[in-house]
Amino acid sequence: MKYEMAEDIQVVMRDVIERLGMCHVKTDRVVCIRSYGSKSKRILARIQGLSKIMQKAMQTKAFYAIEFISENFDKLDDDEKTKTVIHELMHIPKCFGGGFRNHRPYVTKRKVEKVFSDYKKLVHQNSRFS
Repeated sequence: MKYEMAEDIQVVMRDVIERLGMCHVKTDRVVCIRSYGSKSKRILARIQGLSKIMQKAMQTKAFYAIEFISENFDKLDDDEKTKTVIHELMHIPKCFGGGFRNHRPYVTKRKVEKVFSDYKKLVHQNSRFS
């Protein structure tokens, strides 16, 4: 496996957080990484957090890394990429403590679609005034 910082996805992530008012997500403590060499056929992305025990041991605060599987993610159109970013961000709990929210009941396809729809409306509203 090879990993590299995904600054292009980081920009999208920051925009999503800002427009949707996800102020509990600390953008300076979430990093987007693109991986290469995965054999996975279905996984687009996965999120990992720094557990409480590691935070204590390292004397640091929570941190999240979102891995985007290049072989699967990069083929998507822009809307599907944005939905994937939203999906992964929805796993981060309001406490931003290093843990995760489960798919059910928090991160469902329907909820991701709703949040994406809200995001697109905000993008469209702002573009009319630019």
